[in-house]
Amino acid sequence: MGQVTVKVNGYSHTIGCKDGEENHVRELMSQIEDKVKVIRDMGGQFSESRMLLHVSLLLADELGDLKVEMARLRGGAPAAAPAAAPADPALAERLARIAERIEGIALTLDKT
Repeated sequence: MGQVTVKVNGYSHTIGCKDGEENHVRELMSQIEDKVKVIRDMGGQFSESRMLLHVSLLLADELGDLKVEMARLRGGAPAAAPAAAPADPALAERLARIAERIEGIALTLDKT
């Protein structure tokens, strides 16, 4: 079982992952840290959990935009109707794995 120590919002966290996925976790955490910087630049004081909530919302918004764009490129739906996107089992599987990883990261952050 691999482990990666990352820094998010000034705090160090050790994240468990499958062997060989360490760089992927670092890349994901880099994306999260980028969103933390966006939220911090907006001003205001946020607790760790509130910061994570805002970061999650930004990432979910980006994911929603990507789904709409994928549907548009496939010709399956107009840009205003993301729910009409064609089902893609491989994409659904990948998104489920990403969601599990995010939940694991959130649990780890809650413990520290």
